[in-house]
Amino acid sequence: MPITVSELYIYPVKSLAGIAIDNSKIDAMGLMHDRRWMLVSPAGDFLSQRKFPQMALIQPTFIDQQLILTSANQPDLLVATADAQHTMQVTIWKDTVTAQRVGEQADKWLSKTLGTPCHLVYIPDNEIRQCDPEFAQLGDHTGFADGFPILLISTASLEDLNQRLDQPVSMKHFRPNIVVEGCHAFAEDSLNIFSIGNVAMRGVKPCSRCILTTVDPATGTRTGMEPLQTLMRYRKQGNNVNFGQNVIHNSMGSIQIGNSIIES
Repeated sequence: MPITVSELYIYPVKSLAGIAIDNSKIDAMGLMHDRRWMLVSPAGDFLSQRKFPQMALIQPTFIDQQLILTSANQPDLLVATADAQHTMQVTIWKDTVTAQRVGEQADKWLSKTLGTPCHLVYIPDNEIRQCDPEFAQLGDHTGFADGFPILLISTASLEDLNQRLDQPVSMKHFRPNIVVEGCHAFAEDSLNIFSIGNVAMRGVKPCSRCILTTVDPATGTRTGMEPLQTLMRYRKQGNNVNFGQNVIHNSMGSIQIGNSIIES
């Protein structure tokens, strides 16, 4: 039985809600539009659901390539094109990059929604944020993803986890880009060189999970220590709790639901 793509997701603004899609172009930074925008403090430090779980309730959509943000009790925000002349230094984990400011309207809308001052920024095509050289090659880069451009998880892995939980969780808790079916649980751990559609890829590092997995994407609240606590019992390797595989693409192209994984 072939391993096939069953779901695809992008997260245009880091740590906001995701968008389920049927197909995607793969550009230099990963799935098109994925984590190209990010919220930062006035000092330039990135914001995430780790501190602001309510970010999960802000929903991005695209209409004719126009990014729109929706939140309860606010009019929709049409996100303006980032200003190439208005930049700031922003920090994401150990990396500092030059990002473009989107504008005052977006900043006010998001600051009001989250209840904290923030700026919306965009990483332009020519900004190179190198992936961790311990696992990546020189030139492998990503946008505002935590560390690598693509995250892949199998439905069997989620099913295995849910059999161990009193309250099952959805795939949305783990924010993958590519979900695959037709394999056994945690088969993605051993993915090495493979292709999807016309895109060559390689698995480079298991994805270590954090407190963000305990945020309910439907309510934007943290509901305890699950599923992280259960994962710690059987998916801990060293200091990391792993679920999913970080992937780097070796070429650009396009992928879609129904594509098979072809291992090399």
